[in-house]
Amino acid sequence: MKILGHTHNRFVEAFQQRYAKRAFYSSPIYRQVMKEGRLALGELEAFDGAEKLARQIESELVVTTGKLMQKESDGGVLKFVTELFDGLTVESVIIPMFNRHTLCVSSQVGCRMGCRFCRTGKMGWIRNLTASEIVEQVFTARHLLGVDIRNVVFMGMGEPLDNLENVVQAVRVLEDQRGMDIARRYITISTVGLIDGIDRLADLDGPPLNLAVSLNAPDDEIRSRLMPINRTYSMPVLKDALMRYPLGKKTAIFVEYVLIRDINDQPEHARALSAYLSSLKVKVNLIPYNPAPGSRWQPPSAETFQRFRALLENDHVFVRRRREKGEHIMAACGQLGGRPVQADR
Repeated sequence: MKILGHTHNRFVEAFQQRYAKRAFYSSPIYRQVMKEGRLALGELEAFDGAEKLARQIESELVVTTGKLMQKESDGGVLKFVTELFDGLTVESVIIPMFNRHTLCVSSQVGCRMGCRFCRTGKMGWIRNLTASEIVEQVFTARHLLGVDIRNVVFMGMGEPLDNLENVVQAVRVLEDQRGMDIARRYITISTVGLIDGIDRLADLDGPPLNLAVSLNAPDDEIRSRLMPINRTYSMPVLKDALMRYPLGKKTAIFVEYVLIRDINDQPEHARALSAYLSSLKVKVNLIPYNPAPGSRWQPPSAETFQRFRALLENDHVFVRRRREKGEHIMAACGQLGGRPVQADR
């Protein structure tokens, strides 16, 4: 019986069906596993005098299915690799931010979106992660690596909205106050722009999830060259979906823009981007391109970056620079995925 893919209430129901035991037993198990990372039922008051039942449940309850294989650090950033039950691997990244830590989780092994600047995209799609395998990345960071994870961003390997059911279930597990207890306002879903998925996120019950969009271009011509998804969902269509997305008074849509030298970093690109974003409530994260093995592309110069940023700010666009963190261990934006990659053409 697995636990990490269940909310508290669903676990209680499954436990009742399997063991014919009420929440008196299952609730403390759930809290201890999810909050403390321990499956030591003999320590729970509910199992006083029920040692045989405790041993049976301990032998049958599956907490994790993967294996922590590798971890590397660079400037405070920690990347760890998990081997899944079928021998495939997935990468996750812990990023220190002020007085808290953010975990960048993966939602797929590989990715079918094929963005040309992204190393994961060059792997192709292999399979979706289950909700349990997504939550397990948070469990590993918190309970095996001992890091107090406060924020979760779905910006690792894969396109989250291409695995929407499992991603939404993982969010429900993560936000459960009787377990991981990570509120929705601290969870961000990133997408290349799958319109149906954006609309379905918008229709979820409860407060809206933070939404990040990987834009990376000022117009359809450049974006279609960098991101094949744009040939299906053009920038005007994407903008319509973003206009529909519900936002709170203090929230905005995060726009990710990877700056690639001589591709999308010129003054005319900044002005076109500003015009595109003018009617949207956004915060732009500018990210200098992080080269991967085999890539002929380069990040912009410091002067070009500052000029691009200044042009946006002059048009009253809120801009943040995404600092280059973890590039030496292939943990930066666009660098996840361990397979050899082909050179950009």
